[in-house]
Amino acid sequence: MLRDPEKTIGKLMHHQKLCFLATTDDDGFPVTRAMGRPRKVVGVSVQYFSTNTSSNKVAQLRKNPKASVYYCDRRFIRGVLLRGTVEVLEDADIKTLLWEDGDEKFYPQGAADPDYCVLKFTATSGRYYSSLKSEDFPV
Repeated sequence: MLRDPEKTIGKLMHHQKLCFLATTDDDGFPVTRAMGRPRKVVGVSVQYFSTNTSSNKVAQLRKNPKASVYYCDRRFIRGVLLRGTVEVLEDADIKTLLWEDGDEKFYPQGAADPDYCVLKFTATSGRYYSSLKSEDFPV
C-alpha cells in the first residue's frame, strides 16, 4: 500500500496549504487548530512552524510537548497523522532563518519580536490513510 513513505507523505504534505496541530489543554482534552504549512521540513519527521509566543498552544506545549500534526488531501480523500513532540524555540538564529517577507504585519519588531517563536515538531510515529485503508509507517 505505502511503498515509499518519505516520497508519498512528503508530496502530500508539500501540496497542502494548511495542516492541523493538536495539543492537550490543562484538563487533558485535545485542542486542534489549523496551522499554515511548515516553514521548513526535514524528511517527514521534522517540521518547523512559526507562531505567536503568547498563544495558548505555546503555553500548552510548554506544559506537555506531546502533539500531533495532520495533513489532509481533500481531493483524493487521503491524509497523514504524525505523532511526536514539539520544542518551542526562541533562538535568534532559527527565528531569523525562518523569517519570511510579510511576517512583519504579525511581528512588528521583526525576527527579534518577543511574540515570534518557532515550533519544532519531531514525529515519532505516523499513520497514512488512503483508499479506505490505513497503515502505520516508520518515521
